[in-house]
Amino acid sequence: MSRLRAERLQKSKNTPRGRKRANGAPQSAANGHDGAAALALARRETRTAIANADAAHARLRDALDILPQGIVFLDAEGRYILWNQQYADIYKRSADLFHPGAKLADTLRIGVARGDYPEAIGREEEWLEQRLSLLANPRGRHEQRLSDGRWIMIEERRTSDGGVIGLRVDISEMKQREASFRLLFDGNPVPMFVCALDDRRILAVNDAAIGHYGYDRPKLLTMRLHDIQEGDDQPEFHDPDSEGAKQDAGKTWRHRKADGSTIDVAIFSRRLAHNDIPAVLIAAMDITERKRAEARVAFMAHHDALTALPNRVLLRLRMEEMLARVQRNGGGVAALCIDLDGFKSVNDALGHSFGDLLLQTVSKRLQSVAREQDCVARLGGDEFAMLQSDVTAPEQVSAFAQRLLAVISEPYDLNGHQISIAGSVGIALAPGDANDADRLLKSADMALYRAKADGRGTFRFFEPDMDARVQARHRLEVDLRAALQSGGLELHYQPLVDLRSGEVTAFEALIRWPHPERGMIPPIEFIPVAEETGLIAPLGAFVLRQACADAARWPRNVKVAINLSPLQFRHGNLLVQVMDALKVSGLSAQRLELEITETLLLEKSEHILATLHALRALGVRISMDDFGTGYSSLSYLRSFPFDKIKIDRSFVHDLEANADSQAIVRAIVSLGASLGITITAEGVETESDLAQLRAEGCNEGQGYLFSKARPAKDIFQFLTTKRTKVA
Repeated sequence: MSRLRAERLQKSKNTPRGRKRANGAPQSAANGHDGAAALALARRETRTAIANADAAHARLRDALDILPQGIVFLDAEGRYILWNQQYADIYKRSADLFHPGAKLADTLRIGVARGDYPEAIGREEEWLEQRLSLLANPRGRHEQRLSDGRWIMIEERRTSDGGVIGLRVDISEMKQREASFRLLFDGNPVPMFVCALDDRRILAVNDAAIGHYGYDRPKLLTMRLHDIQEGDDQPEFHDPDSEGAKQDAGKTWRHRKADGSTIDVAIFSRRLAHNDIPAVLIAAMDITERKRAEARVAFMAHHDALTALPNRVLLRLRMEEMLARVQRNGGGVAALCIDLDGFKSVNDALGHSFGDLLLQTVSKRLQSVAREQDCVARLGGDEFAMLQSDVTAPEQVSAFAQRLLAVISEPYDLNGHQISIAGSVGIALAPGDANDADRLLKSADMALYRAKADGRGTFRFFEPDMDARVQARHRLEVDLRAALQSGGLELHYQPLVDLRSGEVTAFEALIRWPHPERGMIPPIEFIPVAEETGLIAPLGAFVLRQACADAARWPRNVKVAINLSPLQFRHGNLLVQVMDALKVSGLSAQRLELEITETLLLEKSEHILATLHALRALGVRISMDDFGTGYSSLSYLRSFPFDKIKIDRSFVHDLEANADSQAIVRAIVSLGASLGITITAEGVETESDLAQLRAEGCNEGQGYLFSKARPAKDIFQFLTTKRTKVA
């Protein structure tokens, strides 16, 4: 009988009629009719109450079924009273065991026996005891893993009647994310920390942090972030997409390792919850080496790689700083350009390694005489510069320049080699000579050129007329470029004559520049400009092409001689240029003579010797020009088999009256006869010079006695006149 029906029956007994019936009083027929009616009413009310209870129960079940969590109600004996569909779905392997009155303990035992709970395998009784103890004394939450790999979070509480209400949540996805995070965290090669957001306590660290920082895990887990942070500044932890995070993106921090050393780190952070504690995940990228590399790159951008001195860029910055102070406070600045005299000879004789060592030693000497506020820089090659601040008078700089030259010229002992060099110094003063960095350095450079031109080993101050000469030289360079492009250069030819027969054997091609405004400009003015500016390469190519083209129209027994600059061997492919000129002109290689000076062989370059041998293999004749003016000419005759030697005009002039010159010419002619080399005397201007040369047995002569250099159009007329022979 339901609880509701029992209550209604108790009420009917408490009425007068009910008491009479209960006491056994006689009833009339009417009373019998009333009793039947009452019974019918009671039955209807009972059915209504049951229907209402069933509806309420259904509504409760519907309410429970729409919850995303599993819900279960147990009585005080641990028997099932009510559960929702989500609970049945979570425990689908055990759902067949769920029915009212069944004990949860029994379903657990059966589930353990069937292997529904992997954590119980091998420890079944122990696992059951622990689980039932939690059921008997519900407290907090715990997790449970099922055989299909899912994880369930369980939370159970006592109800007022002594029963239990249980909550079940499928946390498999959360556990997967947690496992992924753990894999990313623990296995990440980047040091990572989890820190409490409020006090920066370190809550967790990965193995990379342990290895990189050198602290053991227990030690780190007792520390706060500021314990490894160098300095008082602490990073803020912003949301990744926030403006603060964007502003902090480029910041670096310094962390202290267990051994006391420090590293530069870039911090990447993200907020999260760690065991319900607001926390932040920190990835600490060690950028120490990157910072060092950046520092090295920045250093190299402003310093010379060989000497570690400031380079031209940094020198200019320092110069601007000094000039700005002069404008504010007065005073003066001196710029000194320094060039080493004789460095090239050391570099060529001993090699580039000794040359580099010499430059490093010179840089140290320059630094030794400079004051702390001065600046010593290397501009390139063997050229240095110095800046002196607080200059009050030119005499102050003069004394310093003399000391500088003395320091540079002191002998050097480089790996057992005793080396002596000198220096030349150009000086410009600010604000007198210039008040901006570029002009001040340019003025000092012009003064350096004057010092070198005046004999080297000295210093010169800038003078205004130097700028005028530089401007004139610049105009000459511009005009020379234009002349090369427009065909404004031409060749003249001077004959070489056989001293026995009087026949013209060859013509030497000589470059001429008829300037439209300045008239004929001599080669001694524009050839050095061409060599300094790199124009010598196109200029030499023009001479080769034009001379070969002109000579191809001459008689076959007449050769053409062309002077070569040493720079032509360094710039471009000379061998290819010669081959092209011969091919285009149709001139035979045997009719081409190339003249070089002994300064070319000073370089002792394998490339130069290989080029000379390749030219000779073509059939081209190779001559040594200005023989006898160098200090080691005889050694050159052993390094290369020359076809001709040209005696310098300084030994031919006034030959009859100069016994020393006669002895030198005699020795050279004898040497040529012994080696089978043709000897040509330059600068033959008088009949007496000619007679003396013939007496000594010289083969050829060249000079004004025979002819000056003539334009190409006059060569045929010259060859057909009587001047083709010398009486």
